[in-house]
Amino acid sequence: MKVMAFNGSPRKDWNTAILLKKSLEGAASKGAETELIHLYDLNFKGCISCFECKRIGGKSYGKCAVNDDLKPIFKKIEEEVDVIILGSPIYFGQVTGEMRSFLERLFFQYLVYDGKGTSLFGRKIKTGFIYTMNCGEEILERIGYLQNFKGMERTLERFFGSAESLIVTETYQFDDYSKYVTTGINAEARAKRRQEVFPQDCRKAFEMGARLCSI
Repeated sequence: MKVMAFNGSPRKDWNTAILLKKSLEGAASKGAETELIHLYDLNFKGCISCFECKRIGGKSYGKCAVNDDLKPIFKKIEEEVDVIILGSPIYFGQVTGEMRSFLERLFFQYLVYDGKGTSLFGRKIKTGFIYTMNCGEEILERIGYLQNFKGMERTLERFFGSAESLIVTETYQFDDYSKYVTTGINAEARAKRRQEVFPQDCRKAFEMGARLCSI
């Protein structure tokens, strides 16, 4: 079994990346081969609306025609991958720009304008999404985040077959809060949460990876 995880955070060793690595540890515990891709290391942009993936009889029908760093990754996803795990911090209610651009390119090549929700991906795989954010869990629904996350689950299900989410709130953003303007944040409470709650989130990420690789 092959699992690919995609880090949509510019940080390679902080909250999102740590959780993705834990999810891959969970996958590896079930015997899976794992790979972590840092999207900010790649040279690519969002969909350019060339529509070559939609051209009747075209050589790129159902496949993104843009020749950049995503091309070999998409080939691997289509031919080898059994599980995709995505991870992103939330910026202004949405995933990062890098993750958004990646998802545009990933999804659009498989979209068919037939009004039936057909996916050209051609097989079913499992997917998971890990979200990290500064806000607290108590306001997720009020500010519309849960609706966004459920919408992403539906999109992943449409194209690939199944999806689940892990939502991690009130993340620890800095090693030293005194260096930044953060008067609205209780730094001591965040440090305590980092010690007491984040390990639980890591366990949940591990369990997600193991679960996604269970037959």
